Amino acid sequence: MAKKHYIPVTSDLPGGASTGNCALIRKVIRTALAAEGVDFPCEVDVLLTDDAGIHAINREMRQVDRATDVLSFPEFDLTPGELPSPQDADPGTGLVPLGDMVISLEHVASQAKEYGHPRRRELAYLVVHSALHLLGYDHLDEGPEKKQMRAREEAILASLGITREVD
Repeated sequence: MAKKHYIPVTSDLPGGASTGNCALIRKVIRTALAAEGVDFPCEVDVLLTDDAGIHAINREMRQVDRATDVLSFPEFDLTPGELPSPQDADPGTGLVPLGDMVISLEHVASQAKEYGHPRRRELAYLVVHSALHLLGYDHLDEGPEKKQMRAREEAILASLGITREVD
């Protein structure tokens, strides 16, 4: 039997960690990890919050005094294509801790409306975006790194049947 990833999804909002949200988040993370060649059991912790919640975390952890759509806190300093080792696993759980992601469901709703696609697509996009950050992808400039990250995001979403078209 294959070892599984552990992906706890919590929310500080009533109904935020709905069955549908949790299932989508876990499926997107598992798909992103598989697409990037992660074949050992990992842990990714996800927090769903609102703009006030993500603002407070952004201010505390990054000294950035504003809300944002998603925050990623990788456990390892990786480059795209580089993976942690199965030897990096926590001895107590046997899982490699990849890091944490925090998503503002308020931003999910407003960006979905702005871009004219369903909330499900926006949530999936932010999850794959954050998962790639946990695996070393970045987009600090408008150059090749951003282009590489966007291409991976779209390929992973396409493999899930999630496109930019309104569905």
